[in-house]
Amino acid sequence: MILREKLLRTFQHADSQFPSGAFAFSQGLEAFSQQQERLGSFDLWNFLYAQIVHRWASSERIAIIRAYRLYNDLEALAELDAEVEASTISEPLRVGSRRNGMGLLTTHERIGTRYAKTYRGMVRDGKAHGHVAVAQGLLWNSLEIDEEDAVLMSGYQSAASLTTAAIRLGLVGAIDAQSYLTRIIPVIAKASDSPVSRNEPLRAFIPLSEIAISLHGTTGQRLFSN
Repeated sequence: MILREKLLRTFQHADSQFPSGAFAFSQGLEAFSQQQERLGSFDLWNFLYAQIVHRWASSERIAIIRAYRLYNDLEALAELDAEVEASTISEPLRVGSRRNGMGLLTTHERIGTRYAKTYRGMVRDGKAHGHVAVAQGLLWNSLEIDEEDAVLMSGYQSAASLTTAAIRLGLVGAIDAQSYLTRIIPVIAKASDSPVSRNEPLRAFIPLSEIAISLHGTTGQRLFSN
């Protein structure tokens, strides 16, 4: 029964319906798809692959794993949070990550997840930034979700949020979006196997995506915040 409850809890927090606020962000997908005359032709698969391999696998995944290994040491988590802040070059991406993290912390505070209220208070007091990967590592660890499962949850959510954004933007239909997810799942699984050292650096840089994000405010009416 305990194992079944743990599995169901993992499903609950991996579900896209769980209120985290991530639906408001497209990681530059919207701007890139609208700026093809400046940036070149847009290809959803290449965009999705780059986001998983060159951002999630080398930055967000690392932050979650390192957060797990800190065993809910909130001061150390705040230091990791500051590292995420410093390593995220794009301001819209920094703002989006903090907003997603704060949304996740707020939801977990309301449902009574351990440490959510305390760490949210640290963010509000300026003692932490509240980046989403750090918040995920703290909260999912508090829920006794296994580290390996948490990494897979994060990778899947990253991919699913992008394909959902593509559907909302009218770039693909729901069936095609599932085809992209089917193709990216082995990429996520392979990246998840890569070892992470104790102080593994965070690194993420996708030039065209970040240029697109910087142009996002010039595209007129928009659906996503970045």
